[in-house]
Amino acid sequence: MASPPFPEKVTNLNIGILGHVDSGKTSLAKALSEVAGTAAFDKNPQSQERGITIDLGFSAIIVDMPAHLRAKTPKEKLQLTFVDCPGHASLIRTIIGGAQIIHMMLLVIDVTKGMQTQTAECLVIGEIMCKNMIVVLNKTDLLPKEKRDVLIEKMKKKMSLTLVNTVFRTAPIIAVAANPADSEPLKQNSTEGLATLLNMLKEMAYLPKKQLEMPLIFAVDHCFSIRGQGTVLTGTVLQGKVSLKDEIQVPSIGFTAKVKSMQMFRRPVTCAEEGDRLGICVAQLDPKQLERGLVCHPNHIPFMWAAILHVQRIKYFQGNVKSKDKFHISIGHETVMATLTVFKSVETSTDSSNSFELNSDFELKEELEEGNKNFMLLQFERPILAPPNSLAIGSRLEMDVNGHACRLAFWGTIVNQVVSKDYEKDFLPLLKIYKLKERRGTVERVVKDNAIIVKNLIKKETNAQIFVGLTVELSSGEIGVIESTFGKSGKLNVYVQDGLKPETIEKYKKEETKKTAGPIDVVLKFRRYIFDVEKKIVQK
Repeated sequence: MASPPFPEKVTNLNIGILGHVDSGKTSLAKALSEVAGTAAFDKNPQSQERGITIDLGFSAIIVDMPAHLRAKTPKEKLQLTFVDCPGHASLIRTIIGGAQIIHMMLLVIDVTKGMQTQTAECLVIGEIMCKNMIVVLNKTDLLPKEKRDVLIEKMKKKMSLTLVNTVFRTAPIIAVAANPADSEPLKQNSTEGLATLLNMLKEMAYLPKKQLEMPLIFAVDHCFSIRGQGTVLTGTVLQGKVSLKDEIQVPSIGFTAKVKSMQMFRRPVTCAEEGDRLGICVAQLDPKQLERGLVCHPNHIPFMWAAILHVQRIKYFQGNVKSKDKFHISIGHETVMATLTVFKSVETSTDSSNSFELNSDFELKEELEEGNKNFMLLQFERPILAPPNSLAIGSRLEMDVNGHACRLAFWGTIVNQVVSKDYEKDFLPLLKIYKLKERRGTVERVVKDNAIIVKNLIKKETNAQIFVGLTVELSSGEIGVIESTFGKSGKLNVYVQDGLKPETIEKYKKEETKKTAGPIDVVLKFRRYIFDVEKKIVQK
């Protein structure tokens, strides 16, 4: 018998379930859900063999629209879709991919163990992805019965202290036993805990802002064929909407087809919108060509060879993030290596510190600093597909998965996509990133009351003509301009328009006076734009 149509008056909210491996995330998803997707609850044979979640699982429950949202939407029901993310450190790419589609988060903690390394990484991901979180203390049935309440309260206080310096400082903390032992009292306690958790989810639910007028973007996380019907792409609508017979594209392989049919958790639908969990059936697509990735309105998402990121450092990362370093960059379900160039806005206005203008000047930084004016050029080792304004996370995934250090280093929003394969010629010369340079020499002698000869400012083999006309500053305070070379030993003639100070002239009248008082330094400061093919020197 065919499944009944999906209720039209339902809006969806994605709840990410994150936490350390073996903290009971899948059991929690199962306990909260009424319907399951094709890959829910570790149906993957490898998951069953290894005894851990290795891929994203999706399940859901439909509830009445909470009272505080009824006036804001004509929809009568709220679907809570649970995104069960892996917890093992080696699967951080999958965790990041899953986290980028969530609206709220459940951070699951084994109450018998407390915070663990991957719990902390999931907390970091949560801070980046969403602002609403509930901490779930799971496996309370494993605590000694006579000490259970005391130990739970102790763990709640410990977690409150952990969260105090995060965006989740006021997050509720709820104790449950998602998969309790067989004894009746434990089952009853578990039911009460899960009911409390579900009620809290309803209270914290909100209506995400949607971009329904934008072209379709659909994030695919599973792909499989059904004999006689076609290939099913399951995923989440990131932007826009989709209807039956719409033309869609898999840009990674250039495949275009029309939507044959659609389902939400095995129920047929005729349309879906941003935020919805969806299965789309198309004809003549080999599922082996697309394990996961993006589907979109035709020609909407180009390949990106480089990108500019408005970037924030992750405070828990203990390593350095330097220009010319290589990091793993995760965007959606894709992770690729990229070479970094860190730079900073020199705008003084706080309003413009977040914006990127190609014709603006930016200062090269050796290392990523704290603050809101930081940008980063990412040069990918291979082209990557990403929608405009995508979120990117930089990681050191090569670090020991059994270590205790945070591997997530930085995150940010893509503010400029570079789609030209020849971007090193087409784009980089337009990117005005400068390096501050400084050279120091000394006054060798005073020629006139407004002219000096300077030595050691440049080497004798240097082309001195590129420095002619540049301004220098004397350590005694005068400002001069380089006029010409003096001889062939790298010495320069410097003209001081306002004249030298009397004490400077006096100092260089006699050799013994100069030796006693010490030399006067001459400082040349200039900018060199790192992608300027002419390597010009500029002073501003």
